[in-house]
Amino acid sequence: MRISIYKKFLLSLVTLCVYAVANGQQQPDSLMQYLEMAAKNNPSVLQKFSEYQAALQKVPQVGGLPDPELNVGVFLSPMELISGNQVADIRLMQMFPWFGVLKNAKDEMSLMAKAKYELFRDAKLQVFYDVQRTWYDLYRIQQDIRISEKNIEILRTLERLTLVKFKAVSTGSSNASPTGGNMSNSNTKSSSSGSSGMNSMGGNATNNQSNNNSQSSMANSQSAMGSTSSGSGLADVYRIQIEIGELDNNISLLKNQQNTIITRFNNYLNRPVKTMVTIPDTLKSDTLGISLLAVSDSMLANNPMLGMLQYEQQSYEARKRMVSRMGYPMVGLGINYLLINKSDMSTSAMNGKDMIMPMVTVTLPIYRKKYKAMQTEADLMKSATEQGYNAASNSLQTEYYEALQLYQDAQRRIKLYENQSRLAKQSLDIMIKSFSASGSGLTDILRIRQQTLDYEFKQVEAMVDYNTSIAWLKRLMAFSQIQ
Repeated sequence: MRISIYKKFLLSLVTLCVYAVANGQQQPDSLMQYLEMAAKNNPSVLQKFSEYQAALQKVPQVGGLPDPELNVGVFLSPMELISGNQVADIRLMQMFPWFGVLKNAKDEMSLMAKAKYELFRDAKLQVFYDVQRTWYDLYRIQQDIRISEKNIEILRTLERLTLVKFKAVSTGSSNASPTGGNMSNSNTKSSSSGSSGMNSMGGNATNNQSNNNSQSSMANSQSAMGSTSSGSGLADVYRIQIEIGELDNNISLLKNQQNTIITRFNNYLNRPVKTMVTIPDTLKSDTLGISLLAVSDSMLANNPMLGMLQYEQQSYEARKRMVSRMGYPMVGLGINYLLINKSDMSTSAMNGKDMIMPMVTVTLPIYRKKYKAMQTEADLMKSATEQGYNAASNSLQTEYYEALQLYQDAQRRIKLYENQSRLAKQSLDIMIKSFSASGSGLTDILRIRQQTLDYEFKQVEAMVDYNTSIAWLKRLMAFSQIQ
């Protein structure tokens, strides 16, 4: 019996473990895991990394010596010489650039490869920022849908209360009208019998007639009040239904936007556009990690765009040094091998001996305009890079203050709308209780409900803007949790 219980317990435990593992696999990943997927799969990031690897391959290309030249000449008819008959002429030549040309060429390409790497870093940081911003947008839309659905439930409750009041007023007015008619008829009958029995009491007949008229007018006024109340109640129902229709339309619009943003998010991760994206029910406030004053310094020191421009500037300096040395002669060392057969007519001791001749070649760079033009080009490109660095630095400063403004504004709005939303909810709860008791004040309820809705939307938007601003600041100073 105990063994059976143990087996059942173990089976249940295994089932729970399998269910937990399956659930963990089905649960989408957190934002950090999404960032890792983007770093591994995003096409833009992979493109920049491939360009960086391609740039690395240029270093051995420019750092190697020119290919040696081999010239082979074969005589169709051996050329007769004093010491024999020459059959072929073989020449091998290797050119050597001036000292420093190859080194500076390698330095230039190495620096350009580093610039490509900075572009790769910038692309990765931009994708991280886009993923975070899109993820926060999805959270905002999800919360807007949730808030709208919750407000629809509140409006449905108000609609039911209004219908109850409307039915009660309609029933009361329909019952009041027959009662008034009966009272009028009974008074008329008593008045006529009294006048026929007591002809001498004319004054009393006059009084009875006036009372009859007053009672009839009171019944009519009660009937009019009942119809007015029922009309007002029906108008309230229509107003609530109009509000519900607007919220339904807003939810449909938000769901369409959600599908579009999910497609963009999945494209960043380079996966099928219909893949589900998990968004938490509550968004926690992100932290910057350093003081705001240190962000600007860190941005200027670590931003990949500025680093890329610095490497380009250094590469143009290396190119200028290379060009200046290219203006010196190139030296070539080679060997000339003469293949000679014996000649029957020659009596020379050298008859039939092959000839070997060392050779030296020197280029004469006498056309100086092209070298001067290449140096001028390097200077101009360096100057352009310096101006590009200044422009990028100014642009980063502008972005920094924009992100800082968004950060401070969102921080202020979070506190404001949190307090405003709490007060509006308390006011709405009080007014709904009052409406359920007295049936009055629907206009104020709808107004307060709209304020509550707006404050909840703005509170979510402020939290999203706050986290987005932190992601923006981290992107500017090239900070990333994933390397």
